[in-house]
Amino acid sequence: MRCPYCGHLEDRVVDSRETQDGQATRRRRACLSCERRFTTYERIEDVLPQVVKKDGRREAFDRAKIVEGVATACQKRPVSTEQVEALVSAVERQVQELGEREIRTAVIGEAVMQRLRTLDEVAYVRFASVYRAFRDVGEFMTELAGLARKDGEER
Repeated sequence: MRCPYCGHLEDRVVDSRETQDGQATRRRRACLSCERRFTTYERIEDVLPQVVKKDGRREAFDRAKIVEGVATACQKRPVSTEQVEALVSAVERQVQELGEREIRTAVIGEAVMQRLRTLDEVAYVRFASVYRAFRDVGEFMTELAGLARKDGEER
């Protein structure tokens, strides 16, 4: 594995364990050149469906895009990297279990929002505001009112 700090190709595995969801193996490595430590994740390479964008374009499923979107929504919130990874793994698993060759971005976005809503409501609103591309403040306020109603019902 190439060291992200110095680029050296040799390292040793210091620790190895399964992630919480059991879908990947987390390995702590130490570079044999600069001796700095870094983490890698090993997961089974799955055949994932093509993603159909809103404009009809198709592209390969990209886990990193979901991680980036969720991480951005969770900035400065009490949400750990492990929680973000678990959420994305759950969405990825859901997509795989559908068994479809193609999946619309709407399905992925809704799955992310459903999980974000239970994880952190502020992150949910942030993600939804970008994902749903509210046209005006009224639409945004309607979404917030719906969130407040559901939160009130749960208490």
